[in-house]
Amino acid sequence: MLAGCSTPSDGSHSTKSAKVHTELAGLYYERAQQGIALDELTQAMQADPDYAPAYSVRGLVHMALREDKEAEEDFKKSLRLDNTDSDTHNNYGWFLCQRDREKESIAQFMAAIKNPLYETPGLAYLNAGLCSRKAGDNKGAEDFLQKALQVQPDLTQPLFVLADLNFANADYFAAKKYFANFSQRTDNLTAEQLWLGVRINRKVGDRNSEASYGTKLRNRFPDARETQLLIQGK
Repeated sequence: MLAGCSTPSDGSHSTKSAKVHTELAGLYYERAQQGIALDELTQAMQADPDYAPAYSVRGLVHMALREDKEAEEDFKKSLRLDNTDSDTHNNYGWFLCQRDREKESIAQFMAAIKNPLYETPGLAYLNAGLCSRKAGDNKGAEDFLQKALQVQPDLTQPLFVLADLNFANADYFAAKKYFANFSQRTDNLTAEQLWLGVRINRKVGDRNSEASYGTKLRNRFPDARETQLLIQGK
């Protein structure tokens, strides 16, 4: 969920140095090299102790290490330094959602979206949809997912979540519509995604599509839990 770090507001050497170290830390974070990421962030903060994105990225690193107290402190510190940073609101919201604080997380996602300069509002709406569903609010989840597609039509994950959501609600034809759109725009479906395709098409009676997704599931993921469920006729 790490988005691009904010551009520094001034051209000072210290801020440029902090920006470079923070961006490097973000890359190491994405590669799960958290120790090196922390080293880069230490250098970023030494260069500019008030560079807000550094604290946001360090919050993500602490989150990955399950150091929740430190993660939350960093997200809050980042927002105290720059409360308009949508990436930080989005990151903090995701942290709250993963720690079963879904209602608090929605407020952070909405704060991210309020910034008219935010380049990826669809991600915040997507996260709000995922967290609403986690909280059991399926109607709210669907509304957020639809908004994600409206503001960023190129996103594909909302389509899969909407397909899964409609399948759970027994609206199988709506689920098939969303899943067909999703699968057409996705190169390599995961075992979880193929298994949903099998079940949706079984429900609507599309035997050809059901068989096609089933064959792909068996061939690509012979040892997956979903494949075993398929073989067992579940």
